[in-house]
Amino acid sequence: MGGGVGGHAPGVSLGVEEEFLLVDAASGECVAHAEDVLERAGPHRWRTSGGSFHTELLGSQVEAVTGVCHDLAGLRAQLRYGRARLAEAAREGGALLVASGTPVLGGSPPPAARGERFAAIVSAYGDVVEDYQACGCHVHVGVPDRESAVAVVNHLRPWLPVLVALAANSPFDRGRPTRYAARRMMEMARFPGAGVPPWSASAADYDARVAALVESGALVDGAMTFWLARPSPRWPTVEVRAGDAAATADEAVLQAALVRGLVGAALAELAAGREAPRADGQVCAAALWNAARHGLDGAMVDPVSRRAVPAWRLVDGMVARAAPALEETGDLDAVFALVEGVRRAGTGADRQRSAARRGGPRAVVDMLIRQTESGGLAAGTGPDDGTDAGPGRARGPLGGPAGRPGEPPGGTPGEKTGVWDAGERVPEPDAT
Repeated sequence: MGGGVGGHAPGVSLGVEEEFLLVDAASGECVAHAEDVLERAGPHRWRTSGGSFHTELLGSQVEAVTGVCHDLAGLRAQLRYGRARLAEAAREGGALLVASGTPVLGGSPPPAARGERFAAIVSAYGDVVEDYQACGCHVHVGVPDRESAVAVVNHLRPWLPVLVALAANSPFDRGRPTRYAARRMMEMARFPGAGVPPWSASAADYDARVAALVESGALVDGAMTFWLARPSPRWPTVEVRAGDAAATADEAVLQAALVRGLVGAALAELAAGREAPRADGQVCAAALWNAARHGLDGAMVDPVSRRAVPAWRLVDGMVARAAPALEETGDLDAVFALVEGVRRAGTGADRQRSAARRGGPRAVVDMLIRQTESGGLAAGTGPDDGTDAGPGRARGPLGGPAGRPGEPPGGTPGEKTGVWDAGERVPEPDAT
C-alpha cells in the first residue's frame, strides 16, 4: 500500500488494497480494459496520504489503494470513493467493475499487464499465471519495526483460516460452480509457499527463508511471497491477504477492523512477553483448506487445539480475541454490527450461490455489480437509491446517515439490516 504508515502509531494506522475484475457490460465476461480504466480514473483523491489506483497481474484486473487511515469511518469513505471512481471509469469504457475473488463467467484469458516485473512473473511461472484472475482484499496495519512484524505474523497464523471463511466470496470459477466457498485459495495454491506462513523465530529467520525461496527460483524476488500474512516488503506494516475481494465496502471495513484488532492483540501479547503458539503447519494448511471449501457452513479446524469447532464459534472467538484492541480504537460496536450482518445474511459466497439459484451465473454477475458499488450494511439503500439522508434516516454502525458514497452505513427505518437489497438476502439458517 502507499503512504508512510510507519510514521503513525503502531497497531492503529491501517490501509486497504482492493483488487477488482473488469467485465464486459454485455456478456459479463472479463475484459482486458485495465489501462483504459486507470487512465479514465485519474489520480486518487487521497493520493497525498498514499491513495492510488494500479494495474494488477492481468489486464482484466485493477486495484484501488486507500491512503493511511486511522478510523473506520475514514477508511470506509476511501473505500467507497475508490470503488465509485473505478466503476465510473469502467462504465465510460463499456466495462463494469466487479468485486469477486474469482471470475463468475468464462472468456478468453486476458493478457498480462505491461511492465518488466509482470513479464518476469509470467516467465517464471508459465501457464500457471495465464488465467490467474484471483482478487483479494489486502489489509495493512502499522507496527513498530520488522521484528515486531514477524512476531505479530506468528500470532496471526491460527486466525487466518477464520478470516478466509468470513470473507469467502469466490464460489464460481469461469462459468462453473466449484463447491468451494473461497475458490481463490485454490487458485493461490498454484504458487510455491502459498497459504499460512511458517512460524519464524526472528526477522533474520524470516528473511533467510525468503532468500532461500528466491535463490531456488521459487520467487521472482524478495517482495513476492504468497503467504496470507507477512511483514510488508515496502512499509513498516503487517500485510494480511486472507480475504477474497470484499463484495461490499462494509465487508472490506470488517476485514480491516478485525485484522487491526488481531494485530493489536498480538502486540499486547508480545508486550507481556508471550510468544505465539507454534501451531503445526500441516494442521494450519488443513484448516485453511477447510475454510476455503466450506466457508462458515459447518465446522472448521482450530489449528491450536487441532479439533473441529463450529465455524461461528471460531468467528466469535476471533472477535473476542480482538475485542480489547477494538474497544481501545472505538470499533467494537461497529464490528459487532458488521459481523451480525454477515451472520444473518451470509457470506459473499452464500449470496453468489443464492443469486445463481434464482437466475444462473449472469444473475450472479449482475448482483456483484450492484454490491460492488453499494455501501454494504444498509438494506435497500445505496449510492443509486435516489434518496438523501434526512432526519428520518437511520444511523449506521460507524455513525452518520446511510446510503451515500463516502459515508457510513445504515438502513431505512423498519428494515432488517443486511448486506444487499431485500431481494438478495439469503434465508437465515435454522437456529437448531
